[in-house]
Amino acid sequence: MQSLPDYLQAGLRLVFVGFNPSMRSAAVGHYYAGPGNLFWPLLYASGLLPEPLIFAEDYRILEFGIGLTDLVKRPTRSSAELSPGEARAGVLQLQTKLVTYAPRVVCFNGKGVYAWYTNRPVTLGPQDETIGPAQVFVVPSTSARNGRWQRAEKMAYFQTLRQVVERYA
Repeated sequence: MQSLPDYLQAGLRLVFVGFNPSMRSAAVGHYYAGPGNLFWPLLYASGLLPEPLIFAEDYRILEFGIGLTDLVKRPTRSSAELSPGEARAGVLQLQTKLVTYAPRVVCFNGKGVYAWYTNRPVTLGPQDETIGPAQVFVVPSTSARNGRWQRAEKMAYFQTLRQVVERYA
């Protein structure tokens, strides 16, 4: 199964990093395409996007100074199917991409993906570390599988992220 392309370029104000493509996203060829994934609605409702987009329009994200990539490009049913070796290799590749493209803010979509990146437990929200010049932020996973967080709670993190992006824009 084919993976998803990176949507990256120099000068982005924000880049979102996911764990890896879901089987659904890879099958349809678009980011955050899973039923119930709140990524696209939260992006618009938080003010990070000036107009609503759906997963099939993910290629337009660069128009708004936002990029998309993943820690690992191999699609799986669950991130638990990724091996530690894949994740370690993904960390090196991701770090190279982020330093090369140098966005102002990098947002990890889920604590788990940032924990893989840092190899330590992490918290949600703004982080003390930077990646190259980029400020780092972590939101709760927007996946429908992340039922621990209600939509309103996820929205609060996206609104705080918008404030961080505006501060560094």
